[in-house]
Amino acid sequence: MARSESSNLNRVVQAGQFMWIEKLADGVLQVDTPIGPRYVQPNFKQRAYLLWIFRHFPCLPQQVLRPREQQLIDRLWSENKFVAMPAVGAPNKPVIGRIERRVSSQPEVLPMRKTSSSSAAVQEPGREAASA
Repeated sequence: MARSESSNLNRVVQAGQFMWIEKLADGVLQVDTPIGPRYVQPNFKQRAYLLWIFRHFPCLPQQVLRPREQQLIDRLWSENKFVAMPAVGAPNKPVIGRIERRVSSQPEVLPMRKTSSSSAAVQEPGREAASA
């Protein structure tokens, strides 16, 4: 009985190693957005780093990442290396991990708008109009 348990354990370990190899070879990063999930195709070095980031958790909010890790996610997002995944739900490429990208809750600060000609009609205090 102990022999069959160790055999089953070896199969599980081998299956786990196989998934890591698949993710390293051709994995994608899933980024959750308000309009739905998007999938980004990182290069080999980025995939290795992402595997390290997601070694314990399959899903992380972007706010918990270190600044260097956040910069990587932002860079991947800005490079527009998106890949199409089937809508059925079973991705054809292994997903390395999932980032919850939240929209900032802080309101956007707009610059002050300059008024048009109405400001010229307002006189500065202390200056009087020259009249005869």
